[in-house]
Amino acid sequence: MIKLLTLPEDVPTLAPLIRREILYRLLKSPDGWRLAQMAVADSHGHRIAEAINRISQKFHEPLRIEDLASEVHMSVSALHNHFKSVTAMSPLQFQKQLRLQEARRVMISENVDAATAGHRVGYESQSQFNREYSRFFGLPPVRDVKRLREHHLFTTVTR
Repeated sequence: MIKLLTLPEDVPTLAPLIRREILYRLLKSPDGWRLAQMAVADSHGHRIAEAINRISQKFHEPLRIEDLASEVHMSVSALHNHFKSVTAMSPLQFQKQLRLQEARRVMISENVDAATAGHRVGYESQSQFNREYSRFFGLPPVRDVKRLREHHLFTTVTR
């Protein structure tokens, strides 16, 4: 799935297939029952799936945990505990990861600068975006995107 970031023309065709394979492998894993539980209506897993969906659809907007907990009919502490047991991160960490991955995708596929990408995914502070991007991907946005483009060019030429 990560490789698709460098092949935007393949995303519409391959992303659904890769998602399906990932889901299949997750369901077959020892903890697959947790994922299956998400499909059961009104379970904690189902409510967390709703929270994940809401964060995923509105990741660029500010996230108020109290509002999210209310929307999925959970207390704030229950939301945090169950969310972390399903995703291994807090709702805010999940949102941050989505924002950073989307910013990276936008910079690569739409050829926009880091400031534009950061703003588009919900960062108000460019320095905060650069700091969090560097921490997450290991390089500042400009250098990371340059490295990914060079790697894509190299793998395209050597195929």
